[in-house]
Amino acid sequence: MEIEWIVVTTVQGEFEETQVRSFLRAHDISTTTRGEALRKTHGLTLDGLGQVEILVAPEHANRAKLLLDGVERGEFTLPDDHHATLEQD
Repeated sequence: MEIEWIVVTTVQGEFEETQVRSFLRAHDISTTTRGEALRKTHGLTLDGLGQVEILVAPEHANRAKLLLDGVERGEFTLPDDHHATLEQD
């Protein structure tokens, strides 16, 4: 049976795609993408061209959306002094 992937967010550009996919993967959520053909073949990322939809399996969609909402609210932001803490360890 084929998975019917669910769109959890749409991003612009490879950098943002990599960040979102890595973040979700770090939380044990596998992803796939849709809509990247123009960006990969022509390097287009202007005015909505090259947008990429990030998709997850249905059983992970709610959790993925909650995690991404948390990012938007700043719940995963590192404090400004996190470098000093790392250097002290």
